[in-house]
Amino acid sequence: MRLRNIPTAISVLAVLAIAVFSLAAQTTSMKPSVVTGDVTSVDGSKIVLMTKDGSLDVTLSDKTVYKRVPPENPDPKAAVASSLSDIGVGDKLLVTGIFPEDKKTLPARSVYLMTKSDIAQKNTKESERWATKGISGRVASVDQITKQIKVEVRGLANTTTVVLTPKDGAKFLRYAPNSVKFSEAVNSNLNEIQAGDMLRALGDRSPDGASFTAEEVVTGAFRTVAGTVKTVDVAKNEVVIADFQSKKDITVELGSASVLKKFPEEMAQRMAAFQSGGGARPGGAGGPGATPAAPAGSGAQRPQQGAGTGNPGRPGAGGGGGRGFGGRRGIDEMLEGFPTISAADLKAGDVIAVSSSKNNTPERITAIKLLAGVGPFLQAAQAQAAAGGGQRGRGGLSLDIPGLDGFGGP
Repeated sequence: MRLRNIPTAISVLAVLAIAVFSLAAQTTSMKPSVVTGDVTSVDGSKIVLMTKDGSLDVTLSDKTVYKRVPPENPDPKAAVASSLSDIGVGDKLLVTGIFPEDKKTLPARSVYLMTKSDIAQKNTKESERWATKGISGRVASVDQITKQIKVEVRGLANTTTVVLTPKDGAKFLRYAPNSVKFSEAVNSNLNEIQAGDMLRALGDRSPDGASFTAEEVVTGAFRTVAGTVKTVDVAKNEVVIADFQSKKDITVELGSASVLKKFPEEMAQRMAAFQSGGGARPGGAGGPGATPAAPAGSGAQRPQQGAGTGNPGRPGAGGGGGRGFGGRRGIDEMLEGFPTISAADLKAGDVIAVSSSKNNTPERITAIKLLAGVGPFLQAAQAQAAAGGGQRGRGGLSLDIPGLDGFGGP
């Protein structure tokens, strides 16, 4: 399950809905209704649409007009003629019409179509653009005077600091509270960005990888907790843990968008030892120049020698834009290769770590990611804290677990 899913269809349909509504209001004396949703079934006289309010029957006639809209340009003027035969299950529609009094059906005047294949192609292109021209990391500091942001970009084996400068007219977005959906991100500005935020940006890296000029910046306030599982409620899809930091119980809700993975034991031990300075670079036998092997059976390719250990601006290095295991994308791909688990696979006594958005109820969170098998990282963090080696001032305990700090986005 990829963390870079792009829910553009939702926001694109919203833009299209506004334009279509305005256009329809200008051409009819009666105010039209505009409904959006996913096609669940279609036949010659009716389309069943799943909307935000539930299932809706859209009735068709020989006067219904069909238009196909490209996802990359949600403008009615860009729509081209289409037909009922182009519509399939899973496609997204915007339908205009006048509801009857019972509002049980909607007679369609116009049907605007975005096919799931068109949306998938756009998402793929957008994902590749962010992967090749993007950066991802944790905000170390923000200088409101110079408008520069220092970002800690981590790879599997090292962390580099990149100085980000927004371009003139750069777009700022921020994840809404209690939401990890990119489609729900709201307009923001530099003043709202704080140290500790997670950041993704799209733009251009300098040749040496030390600086980055951004045309789009997405930030969010996220939280990482770790602890021992106390109880598991499979029916409710909830887990209660004893938090290592606060020593209090935290209820973790596992939603449909939550990613649950298990760190392979041997890899966790090697990586934790390396982070503590007590072992070779992840990869074991390869020594200092080795790179981490993909989990057995994951289908992932072993990265090239040295990936993630050199220039953070080149693909595969710590700059966050390459495919090698050393970069942000490499961490995400490594994570995807780990075994997927569910609440039923967890039991009392397991050590897990969870990332979530910050909210007003710290005793209850919804997981973005849940990683099991992270005991070696927690043991290393506790040992560092005991020796006064905690990082970033997180209460003396550094939860430095690869793959956990990523968040869903473009």
